[in-house]
Amino acid sequence: MRDIMGMMGKVKEMQAKMEKVQADIAALEVQGTSGGGLVTVRLSGKGDMLGLKIDPSLFKEDDVEILEDLIVAAHQDAKKKAESTAADMTRELTAGLPIPPGMKLPF
Repeated sequence: MRDIMGMMGKVKEMQAKMEKVQADIAALEVQGTSGGGLVTVRLSGKGDMLGLKIDPSLFKEDDVEILEDLIVAAHQDAKKKAESTAADMTRELTAGLPIPPGMKLPF
């Protein structure tokens, strides 16, 4: 019976830590760039776009497709950074737990 109570305490502790990590991830802000810094996208840890900066040199009628591609690439760069940072934060929290490979947390 003592083991169950100890385990329940650990579960509550883990839950509190997971909630903090989720809040930290939500507050996270990452920046992705493309075109050698000509386009910059800022995302929240949840993937919401917070800002977009475009170098004025890209505002030419002939370069619309290039600009569109650079925006998409910058967004993907920022999203990849946000996902990587969130995964690192979650991995630190769950170190030593028997979680199956490939299982994504938080649920």
